[in-house]
Amino acid sequence: MDQKFNSSRLFVASCLALLVTSLTFALRAKIEGVFGAEPYNLSGEEIGWAFGPAFWGFTVAMYLGGLIIDAVKTKTIVWLAFATHLIGLILLLMAEDKTMLFISNVFIGFGNGSVEAACNPLVATIYPNNKTKMLNRFHVWFPGGIVIGGVLAWLLMTQLNLSWQVLTSLLFIPLALYGYLFFGQAIPETERVTSGVSFKDMLKNVGAPFTIIAVVSFMILAASVPSIKIDFNSSLTYIVLIIIVIAVVIEAKVMNKISLLFPLMLFSMFLTASTELGTNQWTNALLTNAGIDPMIILVVVTGIMAVGRFFAGPLIHRLNPSGVLLGSAVFSVIGLYSLSISTGAAATLGSAILFAIGVCYFWPTMLGFVSEYIPKSGALGLSIMGGAGMVATSMVLPIMGRSIDTAGPEQTLRYMTVLPIILVVIFAGLVFYMRNQKH
Repeated sequence: MDQKFNSSRLFVASCLALLVTSLTFALRAKIEGVFGAEPYNLSGEEIGWAFGPAFWGFTVAMYLGGLIIDAVKTKTIVWLAFATHLIGLILLLMAEDKTMLFISNVFIGFGNGSVEAACNPLVATIYPNNKTKMLNRFHVWFPGGIVIGGVLAWLLMTQLNLSWQVLTSLLFIPLALYGYLFFGQAIPETERVTSGVSFKDMLKNVGAPFTIIAVVSFMILAASVPSIKIDFNSSLTYIVLIIIVIAVVIEAKVMNKISLLFPLMLFSMFLTASTELGTNQWTNALLTNAGIDPMIILVVVTGIMAVGRFFAGPLIHRLNPSGVLLGSAVFSVIGLYSLSISTGAAATLGSAILFAIGVCYFWPTMLGFVSEYIPKSGALGLSIMGGAGMVATSMVLPIMGRSIDTAGPEQTLRYMTVLPIILVVIFAGLVFYMRNQKH
């Protein structure tokens, strides 16, 4: 690599950019209750719809960034993140109805996605020998930011009775800091470019890029148009899913003659992200009768996640990524089901800790797995994975909101338990598959 760069400064700047992203998640978790009351009076489904762009906007930015990052350079995507974060936060401060809330989240989501589109491959590039470890450390700042945001929300809004606009305004501080740290810095090209992998080979190693992009595009449409509802009681839904699976197999195995490992990890990302982010975003409504402030639960959960990710290195070395993912899925099942039957503050807190241990390693280890075992998928592979997780969450939020409104919080948590149960089966198979690959 000819270009000289300051890896420590770039890493800190990336962490601060991710901090802004995570603070927006904590902010939404708190203002969900605000917009459901006077003077806004939005329903759970309307709030889920208005928050949706924060996730599918993230996906659009990640997919677009993953496709063009090597052409426009990482620096361009970084400044795109800064600009859209700035616009989104200003618009959020002006939001008075579901439409304005929706529009502000489009920009915030695009900013969040641009951060991951730029910084995930950047971290993998500047730390080529410690990808999974450093991606976990980078992603400390996602739960870490939610801890900071949760504490600030509790202090400013619950204790001091200040407005949600005051809380929102504090996000401009880390925004300005990451802009300053990136300013004037040399940023290396992605690992895919420096290792000589062609754009065509990058597409091929995604397995079924055209089918995947088409499916995710439809998911974005379904998440953003309220009249399009995914009905899991309809046989048509399952017929469509079967057709998608067949299309993926044909494109990957027949046309590209490549393994189905990436599409399998992509499907798993739909479930891991929905388990983690869907539950965390609805913390306030799901645990409103738990006998403890839901924001305290959110802080505990995300605090455990932050600590776990920071010290992920030895665990990943001992169990390897597939083993970590299997253990995470098992704990997620136990934690979610326990939350659904817990009564009282102590039981709820204990269940939340089990859930936190479960979802702690999902996101960064999924990215680390792809970066380590499917490296030729490049920045596009990481962007597709992250984007898939967010678009899945944008779809599950209104579904969860509708379920909370109709079936209640406890039953909704039981429904969500199905997702990590499926993951236990998938990751158990992945462990055996990876062991066989080594022999």
